Amino acid sequence: MRPDTPAENVDHAAEAARLERTAGLYPEDAEALLLRAAAHRELSGDRPAASALYDRLLSSPDGLENPHLVRALKASNLWEYGHEAEARAIIEGLRASAPRDPAPWIIIAEALEAHDELEAAQDTLTEGARLLVADAPQPPRPVHPLLFGRHRVRRMLGLPHDDWDTLADSLHSAPVSLDELHDPKRVWSLGSDNPAELQAEISRLRAELGTYREALSRPFPVAVLHWPAPELTELVAAYPELAAEYPSHGAHLRSIEESLRELSGSGTENLGIVTGTVPSYEAFAASEGASPSDATLLPQYATTLAARGRAVAWPPEAGAGCWCGSGEAYGGCHGE
Repeated sequence: MRPDTPAENVDHAAEAARLERTAGLYPEDAEALLLRAAAHRELSGDRPAASALYDRLLSSPDGLENPHLVRALKASNLWEYGHEAEARAIIEGLRASAPRDPAPWIIIAEALEAHDELEAAQDTLTEGARLLVADAPQPPRPVHPLLFGRHRVRRMLGLPHDDWDTLADSLHSAPVSLDELHDPKRVWSLGSDNPAELQAEISRLRAELGTYREALSRPFPVAVLHWPAPELTELVAAYPELAAEYPSHGAHLRSIEESLRELSGSGTENLGIVTGTVPSYEAFAASEGASPSDATLLPQYATTLAARGRAVAWPPEAGAGCWCGSGEAYGGCHGE
């Protein structure tokens, strides 16, 4: 599914089937593809089929990159169609295993919150924060939703702000504050006949929706294709027709940074970079029944790599290494 495809125009069952077929073609990426397929099965209303996909992943003989995430998603899905006891057992097991990834904590806490178990949700998010945030003044971006969710649940419980709530406030960049977004009294303003109050609530809802859209779209970034120097040399030697696209490796790297900055300046969000290899590109061209020398395949190849979970976010976080692989910090390399 393209990032700009409206959700209401997606045939979720068909998209799930397409992703399952793609997983068969690219078994090395089956985990990411089948997780997306399961999400589409849930959206189509076929929750038993989604559970079957989670079970298929968990029984994989090759092991999983993130089994805690798969179990969390399975628990959330099971609870939604009547398997509460099994879901609770998985949730307790996950809490005991203390995963080092924020996503499982967030998912099981949201499952508890969705079923009005606010205290259990708050306890779960607090456990995750103790493990993943500790005393870090600037926690990494993937941890932010954990702190935001904890802030929301604590507001609903009427608990006073603590240090992590204050940290969540400082990390929140939307124009509407977390306190406003998470105010339990907001629901009353929806029944107001005062146009000013209604307009203010609409603004808050738009800000909240923007935050959710950003989080949901991150796994499907607009991706730009990057070739490491040895791969680009091999590519152009094998397919000279592509030399016009890549006059030199330095020019290629500059073009990537310029393209991403231009996209960012035009308001495009969730940008990413995918790294190509010649064997992978040749396999992709063969699957499309086309020649690798066809330059029009290059953006399609980038999109396919992004859909397979191969994109890394751009720009890199402060102090992180540059995306080009130079070993230098981004700020002192292409981020200058």
